[in-house]
Amino acid sequence: MHKVVLWVQQILVPALGPAGLFMAAFLDSSFLSLPEINDLLVVTWAAARPETAWVPVLMATLGSIAGCSVLWWLGGRGGEAFLVRRFGAAQVERTRAAFERWDLLALAVPAVLPPPMPFKVFVLSAGVFRVSYRRFVLTLLVARGLRYVVWGALGVVYGDEAMGLLRAVDAWFAERVAAAGVVTAVLLLLVGAGYCVRRCGRAPSASQEAR
Repeated sequence: MHKVVLWVQQILVPALGPAGLFMAAFLDSSFLSLPEINDLLVVTWAAARPETAWVPVLMATLGSIAGCSVLWWLGGRGGEAFLVRRFGAAQVERTRAAFERWDLLALAVPAVLPPPMPFKVFVLSAGVFRVSYRRFVLTLLVARGLRYVVWGALGVVYGDEAMGLLRAVDAWFAERVAAAGVVTAVLLLLVGAGYCVRRCGRAPSASQEAR
């Protein structure tokens, strides 16, 4: 797998540019597992070309959504039996419980966090459990977009030092997966609650103006 990552970094992306970034993200989110490849590509591009840092952020986000869409479709077609064959009954039940308790946060949290947080099982489960495609895409757009925006910004601000920061964060996270998941879920809930409060707060004033 290390050779595949090197091929993506040294051949695919230099040859295809933004399209290579999209393809790497698509493959990682669908048929292959290239741990952290998107984070690495976003950071290195943003550090080398800060004026176009938005390009890897956009391509990684769209490529990831496209790849996850393939898994969502496969999950919907294959059903729960397909999910059980791939991940085992116990993992499927834990995933089902996460969706029942947290709804789309069960997908958003692993979409934001790096490995070893499992992700593809939640993507496939979204298809199996009939999560609407619109909600599925919007969740990934926010969660994956947030992840790559952060790494793109760090690449712009810290340059080559951002790679060291990426490795340090990954090492810290690998030892604290559960705690990081809880913190991320709480933050996403707070952001969502703040958005709802602002939206609901504006609704009365709009209706009063209509009167």
